Amino acid sequence: MLQRLTQLQFSADQMEELLTDFLFTWGSRIFKAFLIILLAKIVFSVGSAVINRIFDPAAHSPTASENKLKTLNSLLHSLLRYTVYAITALLLISNLEVIDIGPILAGAGIVGLAVGFGAQNLVRDVIAGFFILLEDQYAVGEYITAFNCSGIVEEVGLRITKIRGFGGELYIIPNGLIESVTNWNRGKMRALVEVRVSYEEDIDFVLAELEKIVAEYAAEDPDIVEGPTVLGVSDMTESAVSVRVIARTVPMAQWKVERALRKLIKKRFAELGIKIPYQRHVVYTQDSTVQKEESYRG
Repeated sequence: MLQRLTQLQFSADQMEELLTDFLFTWGSRIFKAFLIILLAKIVFSVGSAVINRIFDPAAHSPTASENKLKTLNSLLHSLLRYTVYAITALLLISNLEVIDIGPILAGAGIVGLAVGFGAQNLVRDVIAGFFILLEDQYAVGEYITAFNCSGIVEEVGLRITKIRGFGGELYIIPNGLIESVTNWNRGKMRALVEVRVSYEEDIDFVLAELEKIVAEYAAEDPDIVEGPTVLGVSDMTESAVSVRVIARTVPMAQWKVERALRKLIKKRFAELGIKIPYQRHVVYTQDSTVQKEESYRG
């Protein structure tokens, strides 16, 4: 009887010791897991606050695209969320000591290395696209020149940019290949017209008439934001005197203004009798002083 009581007491002591070890071990793990989750929430909250502050539309200039800022905000929130979740899951698994994460990390490292070597261009394009959006280098609907391609931007993505040329062709350019961009839609654009007149013309009269012509045109065209201004004689060639006229226009209207100014100047010069020089070919023969006179615009 005494021996049986001793065995029961020993078994009770063992059970108490096992229960104590179990509670201490798993209690510690559960407490660490709670701390890991709490730390993950703090990191996510702080990271979200930083992202919201950096990409707050109110903190940027009025020219900044609100849609792009929202896109970047959402993108970075997603990256932050997935990163925090992945690291938190690995730390929790490691803390519980249920699964050995060594092989998992090794396998992830090998896969990541293989993907890194095989997708270098993809990573380059995505990073370049991110900075294009971040720096607001261009937006949809703007006329740009990039990678020797000019046209209207139809789509801006993290990996590619689509540009529609004036001929209807569609350029699809990986963002990683875009090293420099010429944006024709930011600020006032310059319209430049070179007017050629004959040396026989009174240059002061020509300049005065040009002043009247450009003033008349500026009053009629709302796309003019500055000028047009007659700068004066810009060049003297073998057959003509060149007079330069410039104006500042709204984006994408500079070419239209140049065409309209040339047409108006040509029409008014014809009315005033101001001659625009052009080349002439005169053919002489033995039978006639002048056999044929052929002219064409230079």
